[in-house]
Amino acid sequence: WEFNGSFYQPPAFLMMGIPGLEALHHWISIPFCALYLIALLGNCMILFIIKKTQSLHEPMYYFLSMLAVTDLGLVLCTLPTTLGIFWFNMRRIGFDACLTQMYFIHILSFIESSVLLAMAFDRFIAISHPLRHPSILTKTTVIKIGLAIILRGMVSLLPIPFLLKRLTYCGKTELSHSFCFHPDIMNLACADIKVNVFYGMIILLTTVGMDFIFIVLSYILIIKTVISLATKEECLKALNTCVSHICAVLVFFIPMIGLSMIHRFGKNVPPLVNTLVAYTYLIIPPALNPIIYSIKSSHIREALLRALWRKSE
Repeated sequence: WEFNGSFYQPPAFLMMGIPGLEALHHWISIPFCALYLIALLGNCMILFIIKKTQSLHEPMYYFLSMLAVTDLGLVLCTLPTTLGIFWFNMRRIGFDACLTQMYFIHILSFIESSVLLAMAFDRFIAISHPLRHPSILTKTTVIKIGLAIILRGMVSLLPIPFLLKRLTYCGKTELSHSFCFHPDIMNLACADIKVNVFYGMIILLTTVGMDFIFIVLSYILIIKTVISLATKEECLKALNTCVSHICAVLVFFIPMIGLSMIHRFGKNVPPLVNTLVAYTYLIIPPALNPIIYSIKSSHIREALLRALWRKSE
């Protein structure tokens, strides 16, 4: 491939499944299908239960609904291309379609991070200022927070597709994953990508990075409040309301930080490790979040059992 310095954009990219295990893709698709099914059914179930149960019309569960919708979005973004590769070896994706998928994957990831921060704020207010909680987090305030989260994700990431479209690309068109990722596309360019790298880093640090810092600060303040409580039972009861959220935060942020580190510094990391971390980041949280909240939240569990009991009658 020779481009003689002229501008070139490939008509399409080639996505990759799990490197080195191409012959087993049909078998590998079974656990992926199970995870996708759990994620779809679990998050739809959470949304249905919250909508139908009047007692769950509270800020905590409104934020949980936002998390469920975001997880559904992430699943629907990656499911067609991932299963397309595993089942039919459909590796080709158009250039613009790839940028569109990348944009929505990153937006939904940023939204999930912001929703987890909003949930941490809700827990802090509920534990530190229980009497003022209903007046601080009103339904209108929750809607405003939701709209601000969506707007922040959309606006902060809007330049990314245009920054990628201005680049000229080499002959290599093979991506590292079964979906489109900003660092992955960027690294296929022949042009200077310093602006892309700088903007991507700044946006990541000022959005997801700041969200994580504020979540940690929220829990430091929660722990300070809990320590001041009179009895051990009160301490445990207060902390127990945070367990589901802490699990959701760890499930989301650990693989995300790992994947970011691999893309920035992991030049010698085996492709298989890179791929597995990416799948863990995008598929595991949507599948685990409904399970975590169904097991740990007694209100969700009771509402689910009531719904199942009605159906069996």
